[in-house]
Amino acid sequence: MIKIGSLLIALTAAGAALAQPALPELPRQMAWTAYNLGSTGYNQAVAIGAMLRDKYNVTLRVIPGQNDVSRLLPLKTGRVDFTANGVATYFAQEGMFQFANPEWGPQPLRLLMTSNGLSNQGVAVAADTGVTSFAELRGRRVPYVRAAPALNVSMEAYLACGGLTWDDVVRVDFPGYDAKWNGVINGDVDVAFGTTVSGPPFRLEASPRGILWLPAPHDDEGCWERMLAVGPYFTKHNATRGAGINDENIHEAGTYPYPLLTALESQDSDFVYSLTRAINENYDEHKDADPGSIGWALESQVFQWVVPYHEGAVNYWREIGVWTEETEAHNQALIKRQGVLASAWTEMSARDIRDQDEFVSAWQLLRANRLEKAGFDPVWR
Repeated sequence: MIKIGSLLIALTAAGAALAQPALPELPRQMAWTAYNLGSTGYNQAVAIGAMLRDKYNVTLRVIPGQNDVSRLLPLKTGRVDFTANGVATYFAQEGMFQFANPEWGPQPLRLLMTSNGLSNQGVAVAADTGVTSFAELRGRRVPYVRAAPALNVSMEAYLACGGLTWDDVVRVDFPGYDAKWNGVINGDVDVAFGTTVSGPPFRLEASPRGILWLPAPHDDEGCWERMLAVGPYFTKHNATRGAGINDENIHEAGTYPYPLLTALESQDSDFVYSLTRAINENYDEHKDADPGSIGWALESQVFQWVVPYHEGAVNYWREIGVWTEETEAHNQALIKRQGVLASAWTEMSARDIRDQDEFVSAWQLLRANRLEKAGFDPVWR
């Protein structure tokens, strides 16, 4: 059924493409931010840049960013056109965590398309612990990465799958992603959250402790209801790539897009249309550049996520016949949510609160109240 669905999408898109107008001219230069040098997100952006150079004589400058703020700030200030970012795009839309301060607040972000590969964003335990489910993590040592809400909220979501919170485990703080995985290898903690295809899980697999990815069964309604209440950006997914994972040993859990090609709502629609179309129509030119590049395939796109799509991208996806009325209704609801957040931020900005902690607390309360009043789930309070 999945193969048939993918074939129908491909045929629909191919038929629609015959009637497409000529691609509007792309600017000769553009700039994106992306993850660190050597990361799969950076490599995928560079591969798309090579395609743009070869096909359209466009020079793409990819600027690596060490953290979520350093990737989004150049977009916010107009120094770059787009960002190949991660799930912090959603946090920035919501004005939460590192964006819940007077310098940021909720951002009017829009997607063009995303990469959805064969891996998962999951939780692995050291195999020698004997732990096989999230519920069995009670009392175990769980890493918390300082200033990394994308990692910590995701870990919290998986704990919720097992009916647990941070209060039910022993929290151990680490300075970074690699450090926490080294903590598992060295016996300092028992578990870690991450991408199944990233380097550290393979090091754990090769260590004496071994690796086991904990499942979040897709038919466990309670698990997924609790997970999505904490991390609504997760989608059900069966991974076939990763440390200890292959076509015969599938990991049933969750994932989210990475990277996400993101723009500000104010970005020119024709520019967005042209770039979206160029990436999709030339997928074969960049799909083999990185193991994660296959995630840009048309059949892998997730159009009903937690961040809305840009008008220019919608115009393209509608043109090739893959943007449905249901998807449009979902997108408009997300745009309405952003409008509620923007209005709440305007209200918040009018308050003269100088203390940072007091400001954050007041914003979180106001944000939750305004979203609930408009019929939206605030997710975090």
